[in-house]
Amino acid sequence: MTEKHLIALDLDGTLLKDNKTISPLTKKVIQKAIADGHEVMIATGRPFRASEAIYHELDLHTPIVNFNGAFIHHPKDTSWGFYHSPLDIKTARDIVAACNDYPFHNIIAEVIDDVYYHYHDEKLIDIFSLGNPKVTIGNLLEFLEAAPTSILIHAEEEHVPAIRKHLSEVHADLIDHRRWADPFHVIEIVKSGINKAVGLQKVSDYYQIPQKNIIAFGDEDNDFEMIEYAGKGVAMGNGIDELKSLANDITLSNEEDGIAIYLNEALNLRAL
Repeated sequence: MTEKHLIALDLDGTLLKDNKTISPLTKKVIQKAIADGHEVMIATGRPFRASEAIYHELDLHTPIVNFNGAFIHHPKDTSWGFYHSPLDIKTARDIVAACNDYPFHNIIAEVIDDVYYHYHDEKLIDIFSLGNPKVTIGNLLEFLEAAPTSILIHAEEEHVPAIRKHLSEVHADLIDHRRWADPFHVIEIVKSGINKAVGLQKVSDYYQIPQKNIIAFGDEDNDFEMIEYAGKGVAMGNGIDELKSLANDITLSNEEDGIAIYLNEALNLRAL
C-alpha cells in the first residue's frame, strides 16, 4: 500500500487542457488516486467562483487554495477555517494612484467575489465574468473601499517591466507581484508572503501528511513556491524553463495527460 499523499493541482496549463477541459484519462487517474485514499486539492490563481465547477467536476472533498494563497477555505466544511489575506487598502490605493504615471489599459481589483474595474472593458469583463461576480466600474480611488484580495494591472507588454520596477522599489515589503503568461500582459499583485505554498502547508498539516508525501503540479511562475515546498514538485512539459529547473521532476504537457501519466506511476495506481 502506497503511503497517503497530498496531490496539489494548478489549473490553467496544468490540470486543464488548452481548451479549459479536463481530459477523461486525467480525470480517471485522479479519481483512482482518491479511491486509493490519497487527498487531491486545487491550488490556483483563479478566484473560487472560477474554479468551483472544476472542484465539483472532480468531486473533491478538500480545502482549496485560490488567488495564489490569498484565499483558502473548505467548500464543503465551513468549520475548517476561512483564511483571507488581502492587500492593505492604503497600499492598494497608492498603487492605483501611481499607475497614472505609466501607460496602462485597466486596473482590476478583486475582493473575493466582487470585481472592480477602473475602466469599462468588454474583453476583460468577459474574462472575469465566470461565476457571475458583483461588478463595479469606475475610478478605484473612489469606489474601492474594501481591502482587495488582489489587484491586476493590464498594460502593453513593453510597459510591464517599468511598472513592475516601480512596484518592487516602492512596495517591496508589502506586496508580491507576478505577470500572467502570454497573451495577457497583466501584472498580478497580492500581499507580501502570500503564495500557494502557504495554502499547501495549511492543508497538509490538517491531514497530517508529511512534506515528503506532497506531490504538486504546476507550469508558471506563480507555482514556484508550491513546487519548491512539495516533496515532489513536478513541472509540466509545457511549463516555463525556470520552473523546470526548480522542479524535482518534469512530466508531459497538459495536452498529453502529464498529470495522469506521472501519478499512475508514482502512486502505483494501475489506472492506465
